[in-house]
Amino acid sequence: MALATNSAAAAAAAAAVSGGAASQPRRATAFLPLKRRTISAIHAADPSKNNGPAVPAAAASKASSSAVATPEKKPAAQGKWAIDSWKSKKALQLPEYPNQEELDAVLKTIETFPPVVFAGEARHLEERLAEAAMGRAFVLQGGDCAESFKEFHANNIRDTFRILLQMGAVLMFGGQVPVVKVGRMAGQFAKPRSEPFEERDGVKLPSYRGDNVNGDDFTEKSRVPDPQRMIRAYAQSVATLNLLRAFATGGYAAMQRVTQWNLDFMDHSEQGDRYRELAHRVDEALGFMTAAGLTVDHPIMTTTDFWTSHECLLLPYEQALTREDSTSGLFYDCSAHMLWVGERTRQLDGAHVEFLRGVANPLGIKVSDKMNPSDLVKLIEILNPSNKPGRITIITRMGAENMRVKLPHLIRAVRNAGLIVTWITDPMHGNTIKAPCGLKTRPFDSILVSCLQPVTFLFILC
Repeated sequence: MALATNSAAAAAAAAAVSGGAASQPRRATAFLPLKRRTISAIHAADPSKNNGPAVPAAAASKASSSAVATPEKKPAAQGKWAIDSWKSKKALQLPEYPNQEELDAVLKTIETFPPVVFAGEARHLEERLAEAAMGRAFVLQGGDCAESFKEFHANNIRDTFRILLQMGAVLMFGGQVPVVKVGRMAGQFAKPRSEPFEERDGVKLPSYRGDNVNGDDFTEKSRVPDPQRMIRAYAQSVATLNLLRAFATGGYAAMQRVTQWNLDFMDHSEQGDRYRELAHRVDEALGFMTAAGLTVDHPIMTTTDFWTSHECLLLPYEQALTREDSTSGLFYDCSAHMLWVGERTRQLDGAHVEFLRGVANPLGIKVSDKMNPSDLVKLIEILNPSNKPGRITIITRMGAENMRVKLPHLIRAVRNAGLIVTWITDPMHGNTIKAPCGLKTRPFDSILVSCLQPVTFLFILC
């Protein structure tokens, strides 16, 4: 899951979710709404650097306009983009399919399928992310590290959506700003691997790359990349998004249901009690608004916006679902509203960057402590040459200690270049340790430190 963070508002929200330190007594005042204050957009161009005037609010909120007040960035010419121009670049992390004819047939079939999402929805998300970039909203992103065919079930989708609603309510009530909810769902199948092969007891097989590529059983048959899995992944993505749309607009997300969003395992916990306290406060506020004339059946009270995202990894699949928008003439990857380029595929001259620079979706860039500040600036300029607010989200994944040392240099470089981005942080992957039992886990203190950095807006729990 994920939680948006920003200084004092984040601290109040995190306290509401976690209950704070075990030795501290509960305090109802933890749920009092914080006094609204201006949140500095830490990415904004520094006037002392002669980067031009700040972007006005109107420009930030109208993401459909390419004209912004900051100076246009002009990176080195990248050549003409085409939907398949990525094939001329070096492509990492792609599987080797044994039957090219079968692969081509599957991709042609997917090209005839309806889009999973629509261009207008992606543009709307970009507008909301632009608000977050200017400090007027939080971003809440959550879901599994990778979806699977085995765990595809309506209850799992509902529970993920429910906890995002719950966390969004905590953040919105505590921070007094809108919360942009984005799921790592309906398409997050592919997994980048550090090694192309896996060896067990002397047996060497291709690595598991996600259910849309091959199987996780350690057998030769399971590990062979199968293009038919892309069709199953498409079908599961469509079904997942269909259910999410129903939850978001069919009454399940109505604010008057806030007391019903608690997960069963929290029913008899301190955290569950604290959430119920907050839910009752929200109910009281709803009662006041009803008395004032804003009825609970108003659309703003009964529905919510919800978007999907995944890593742009399996390029043949992404290309097959890319469509030219009839209203704008731009190309959108219609497999998800938002896509991101991963740590292992963000090479400036690589195939993944080449593909993403030509699609108009909001884009994320995963950044570790290995990222060079100047390379980050170059990458942003390639993916967002017009410096459009909401287009780029930087997702840092470097652990609590590295964030203190490395993150300020990245922020300074981006700010000095006058680039407009949304900063979010992923404290899960960067803070992973192995427990004595052998399972991967993350210390909660490290997660909390990562998400309470004053320059971050989100963390991902998966």
